[in-house]
Amino acid sequence: MSDRFTLINPSKSPVFYGYVILLIGTIGVYCSIPGQTIGVSVFTDPVKDALGLSRTQFSNAYMIGTIASSLVIGRAGVWFDTYGARYVAFFAALVLAISLFLCSWSVQMSDAVKNLLQKDTWAIPFSIMTSLFFLLRFAGQGVLTMASRNVIMIWFDKNRGKVNAFSSVALSFGFSSSPIWVDALIESSGWQSTWRYLGFGLLLMSVFIYIFYKNRPEAYGLLPDGVKEISDAEEKIALNRKQFTLVEAKKTRAFWMYGLILAFNSFFITGLTFHIVSIFKSEGFPKEDAISIFLPASVVAVSISTLANFLSDYLQLRLYLYLMILGGIIASIGFLYLPTIAGIPLLIAGFGMMSGFFAVLNTIAWPRFYGREHLGAITGKIMSFLILASALAPSIFSLCFSTFGSYELLGWLGLVFLTFLVVGSLQAKNPQ
Repeated sequence: MSDRFTLINPSKSPVFYGYVILLIGTIGVYCSIPGQTIGVSVFTDPVKDALGLSRTQFSNAYMIGTIASSLVIGRAGVWFDTYGARYVAFFAALVLAISLFLCSWSVQMSDAVKNLLQKDTWAIPFSIMTSLFFLLRFAGQGVLTMASRNVIMIWFDKNRGKVNAFSSVALSFGFSSSPIWVDALIESSGWQSTWRYLGFGLLLMSVFIYIFYKNRPEAYGLLPDGVKEISDAEEKIALNRKQFTLVEAKKTRAFWMYGLILAFNSFFITGLTFHIVSIFKSEGFPKEDAISIFLPASVVAVSISTLANFLSDYLQLRLYLYLMILGGIIASIGFLYLPTIAGIPLLIAGFGMMSGFFAVLNTIAWPRFYGREHLGAITGKIMSFLILASALAPSIFSLCFSTFGSYELLGWLGLVFLTFLVVGSLQAKNPQ
């Protein structure tokens, strides 16, 4: 869909407009933090206490809201293909802003419903937070993230890896530092005001999205990467490149193998992060040791994603698929042998490897394999896998520990699943 009512014409930009898209698209992903686990988790204790919910009730509301969002995120991918990144991201930012304002009034809404029904039950704040978490996760982690990543990939082709390196590094540092400043805001202004501040920030971001997001370079007489013209050979390749629909993509093995390893990453990392203190405590480690693994794992992840992004413009992505699976195997072994001297280093190395290659494959694989025409529908479906996996992880980890008194079974199940992926990925070739 072409951009009507545009205030800026990319064809008149003094620099290739794709670099503007790269900057504003990266900021767009960063602004999804209030809808990401890392952004919501900081609010858990003050909000659950204010609403009178237990930790389990609050966590279950988050899980149900997240699962519900995963079931409808695929529709947002179709909207992306139909209406373009500009409108989809604009409304996602707007909905996320409204959701944050509603979250800040959750206690007042809960009290109002209790008075109306003349019932004082935990089910009322639980239902309200489940609905609000659905909106946060759908608009933030889902639609705004997907649309902002995709619009960057649409403006680049041969240089996707290089621009994704910049975006990945910026977002890695941005996401990892966000709990610090969000927590500082909560301490100084309270959780309700903090959610409102974030809401005003999203309203401002929605204006920037409307002004600066542009759907496709071709709509303005431009070509991806800022090239002036393409050779006859490149034009022939472009014409022969198949534009897969979601139905066609799902018939290829690559779609499932890449999607499943990305989902495994979301499941394992979310479960590990959510229960990190309990996991280490069960093996006799103090809280400090548990928290200390994140910094070195982040260094490994950023180093790998930067190098792998740059090289991805020249290498087959199947190599990255195998290396990401290897990272999962290393992390699972470290998880199983945590009490041994090699346990923590293996867990950190595997954690970092998976996170590093996730940043590459989750962004670059889909336009390279399936084209740009139906990118929204395809990435929307993959996003539903990732959100569902991240939603189920905390509860499955908790269930495993409460049933068996240990998290060990998850390590073995992880190795079995990864072995299946190793075998299945042998024929997971680029469909192009």
